[in-house]
Amino acid sequence: MGRIICISNQKGGVGKTTTAINLAASLAAAERKVLLVDMDPQGNAGSGLGLKRENLQGTVYDALLGGRPIGELLHPTELRFLQVVPATPDLTGAEVELVNQERREYRLRDALRPMAEQYDYILIDCPPSLGLLTLNSLIAADSVLIPLQCEYYALEGLSQLNHTIDLVKQAFNPGLKMEGILLTMFDSRANIANQVVADVREYFKEQVFTSVVPRNVRLSECPSFGKPILLYDIKSKGCESYLALGREIMQREPTPPPARKVA
Repeated sequence: MGRIICISNQKGGVGKTTTAINLAASLAAAERKVLLVDMDPQGNAGSGLGLKRENLQGTVYDALLGGRPIGELLHPTELRFLQVVPATPDLTGAEVELVNQERREYRLRDALRPMAEQYDYILIDCPPSLGLLTLNSLIAADSVLIPLQCEYYALEGLSQLNHTIDLVKQAFNPGLKMEGILLTMFDSRANIANQVVADVREYFKEQVFTSVVPRNVRLSECPSFGKPILLYDIKSKGCESYLALGREIMQREPTPPPARKVA
């Protein structure tokens, strides 16, 4: 079974979608078969990998509310081992439409389960909120990766998210684990950034990834070209940090994954 990792933080602007795209690309570059599922109505995970909204042949909305199998919603990318299930602003209405649906909290889990054996990793990019879309993502996941911006208010949002994760474990998904906390947008020149890093590492210890994502102009540029940083500027500091993150996650694999066919 592939590992399902939910990338979540209810605070916007922390590098969540950037992490989803570039971690997926790093794992795919290592020939791990990866599926990236976009649960954010902004749809940036798809556009950041070069998908054009007018060319989409179905989105995650069709799986959650239309009953279409995930296998019919896969879109290829420039990376051979990476596929995407995209999202569009239509997904905004799903929060309301799901309220009266049966098994409303389990829609994403039910959709992904038949696909889990076909991938080494399934990454879920969550919206910056704690509504039904994020709840579906947390219930579907094996673990949660939390991007944490190196700024003053970061720890306040982290405590709220940890509380939500605990509630989800108690009520819906007892096997949910912490994949790790990823420090993002780090500026070594800023005293507050260094203080946040020290505080987070002291409090959360081994739950914090060794890899730290710096503030990097090339990382901010690549979405406008529809490319992950790996295909935009492989020599940049941003690319180096996400490749390192991919290696950290792959080191946790109990055994080397089996060879998988690529469509």
